[in-house]
Amino acid sequence: MLSYLKTTVCAAAGLAMAATSVIADPYADHRGETLVVNFPAHPHFDAVMKVLPEFTKETGINVEVDQLQYLKMRERQTLELTKNKGDYDLIAYVVFSKADYVYADQLENLARYFMNPKLADPNFDAEDLIDGYVANIGVAGGKKGYLPGPTGSLFGLPFGSETSILGYRKDIFEKHDLKVPETYDELLELACLIPELEPGMGGLASRAASGHHASHAFLLHLAPLGGRIFDDEWNPIVDNEAGVKAAEALKKIVNCGAEGSKTFGFAEAGASFLQGNSAMFLDSTVFAGQVNNPDKSKVVGKIGWAPHPVGVRAGSQTGGFGIGIPKNAPNKDAAFLLMQWLTSKEADKLIALAGGNPSRYSTHADPEVNEKFPHMETFGEALKNADPDWRPIIPVWGKINADLGTTLSKIIVDDFPIQESLEGVSVRTRALMDEAGYYTWTQ
Repeated sequence: MLSYLKTTVCAAAGLAMAATSVIADPYADHRGETLVVNFPAHPHFDAVMKVLPEFTKETGINVEVDQLQYLKMRERQTLELTKNKGDYDLIAYVVFSKADYVYADQLENLARYFMNPKLADPNFDAEDLIDGYVANIGVAGGKKGYLPGPTGSLFGLPFGSETSILGYRKDIFEKHDLKVPETYDELLELACLIPELEPGMGGLASRAASGHHASHAFLLHLAPLGGRIFDDEWNPIVDNEAGVKAAEALKKIVNCGAEGSKTFGFAEAGASFLQGNSAMFLDSTVFAGQVNNPDKSKVVGKIGWAPHPVGVRAGSQTGGFGIGIPKNAPNKDAAFLLMQWLTSKEADKLIALAGGNPSRYSTHADPEVNEKFPHMETFGEALKNADPDWRPIIPVWGKINADLGTTLSKIIVDDFPIQESLEGVSVRTRALMDEAGYYTWTQ
């Protein structure tokens, strides 16, 4: 009898616990709170704004959004993050801010939030997040200081992240029986063949304008062609064989481009593709939302998508935005709940359907998402090769990037010698790295 009573009591207790867990509300302690978040004026976050009311409806937590142009957003964050108590509970940050914010100890390490059973959703499924995005946007302290590794920590989650993808004119390719390029040799051949087949049309629309645009375009080719800016001991290697090949590739693409190609930034290269003046476009996935918009595009229904072509290795860019909790945020726990909700499977899908950039493999493979945006499946396949190390995310990168972009413009526009010019970048880069202390342990 005692045994029976004990079993009955335990069973009843178990049912009570089960019932409690079913009706437990993880948001109960935060209902009525108001979070202030800082987002950029960007297509992904425009989609987020459409979905965000669902969070308040589900959780009872209110959200106020301060949405700014992303350079102004960075200026505002630089000021806010230095206060003893900031105004923002959650911020979106562009990828190159990761190094600055983490180094200045201005972002929360997310480990303690994911360890908290009252906050962490056991069904969050972090393994479904795109690996390259997490490494690029969120992790610091591991290999090279900005990549995963045994000493790495998580400071943010990908949200509005991007990779590179190849857009091409299906009608032009079909007309001339052209094969969609899978390798760099094929890409470079087509870039100059298409202007011969279609007089007046550029082969591949590319950034080339002096500064960060030229540097970005060069880096798109550098990683697949086997190059890096540094070796594992921080020696600049931008002037090695792979670096020279990447510069040659960029120059060839621009020379076979549409009229004005040497001055194209991202917007101009995109416009050349949208207006039908270029047959291919290799750049960020964020661009895809415009090609079937008749208000912006003359090539509606004519565009196909393919993964970034392979050189020595497969490697597409990683960039865009992530979200993190400032160290001086006034409502950190509730901010984590919002961050977790926004990057959940359910919200990721809702945001994708509203026109945003998914952060999960499952969203790219979702039938409903693919029915509305057929290119998402291709993007999901391409993201398996997303390269988190296609550019270094270190505090001195801004200066190096500006020098590299200016030098590349001289190579493209003024025919400066490639090898000699890149050697100059390496020399100047080494001086900057030495001043910043990167050779302290090797001298």
